[in-house]
Amino acid sequence: MFLLIVSALFGVIVALALAAIKFIFSEHLAKKFYRLFALADLAVLVVLVGGFMLRSFVPEFFIVLFGNVATVFIMAQLIGGVLIMGAVVVRWIYRKFNKPKPFDPARRRALIHGMIYPALSLAVSLYGNRVERNRDVENFYDVPIKDLPPELEGFRLAQISDVHLGAYFSLERLESLLQRIADAKPDLLAITGDIFDDVRMNPAAVKIVDAFTDKFKFGVWYIHGNHEHFRGIRAIEAELAQTKIHWLVNRAEHVTSKLYILGVDYPSRAPITSTGDKEREQLFNEARKKFVDEAEAGVPDDAIKILLAHHPEFIDDGAERHFALTLTGHTHGSQFGLFGMPLFPVFKYTRGVVKIGDSFGYVHVGNGSWFPFRLGCPPEIAYFTLRS
Repeated sequence: MFLLIVSALFGVIVALALAAIKFIFSEHLAKKFYRLFALADLAVLVVLVGGFMLRSFVPEFFIVLFGNVATVFIMAQLIGGVLIMGAVVVRWIYRKFNKPKPFDPARRRALIHGMIYPALSLAVSLYGNRVERNRDVENFYDVPIKDLPPELEGFRLAQISDVHLGAYFSLERLESLLQRIADAKPDLLAITGDIFDDVRMNPAAVKIVDAFTDKFKFGVWYIHGNHEHFRGIRAIEAELAQTKIHWLVNRAEHVTSKLYILGVDYPSRAPITSTGDKEREQLFNEARKKFVDEAEAGVPDDAIKILLAHHPEFIDDGAERHFALTLTGHTHGSQFGLFGMPLFPVFKYTRGVVKIGDSFGYVHVGNGSWFPFRLGCPPEIAYFTLRS
């Protein structure tokens, strides 16, 4: 199914790029570029599919190198195709309301200006791959809480999520990210899943995170995402058991006498997107309720409760129970954004703040990537300060 989805998306991008070629090149040149791009795209697709099928035998350096080159090439085609076809639509609308000038063969020379489209597309693609996806931004939020105990006024926690250790997120970058957060001196760090995503790197990654627990007054708090379940959850938990990391699986721990952190696991039946599958949604809803019930058991009613969950729909559960704050991830903010909004909001909650009644929810855009590219949706470190 994964290969079918990737192949279908790839086909749409190639079709868009090939359709756009005829608008910036003469007929003779367009034919040459059709063949050139078709052969290059076919080669990329064959290597991608072959590499996926034989990924256990492919050297790591080749995955990184080819993955980045292929991403830049494919995204440049997508961006260029969108820009050119958008310009074609604008021109068509303009001509509907303005009498076109008689054709002048000399105007063909003006097509050289059309090269700005592929040049701009390549520049944007390189920016998304080399710059934005590696540039963590910091976002700060005040969380208003009714009847907040005076000793919790100004309490600050940091959140990271969806690091996805592997070919595109190294152990060195993880350590650098954690050091940057430690230097900001929040009271605790919350990690909302999908961090331990490489079987070979996971043991070292657990040790790196554990080494930072003492650099936060109240330590590091972690919950599983779906990718931990893909990468040997029992082995990961065995490593975590040897650390000072607070890892929560459908349970809670107190931070102070009045502040509790609740953590829930990732339901195995959770929908990847909003699919409209009623049976699966019902199973997911039942699992969410069960997990939160287990996590909340034994927590005093008058406690300030913060819920850590990977899937963003747990925000509804937090709001229903009047939790002060629910922190989630999973969506990567769609990895494409415009003016702070996700371009592909396929989830109920895809990015940023969700305010329901007196409950504050947040969907983190992630620190890693599904593939090595982000545009208008840089990775982030989110900080939350409790206020009365």
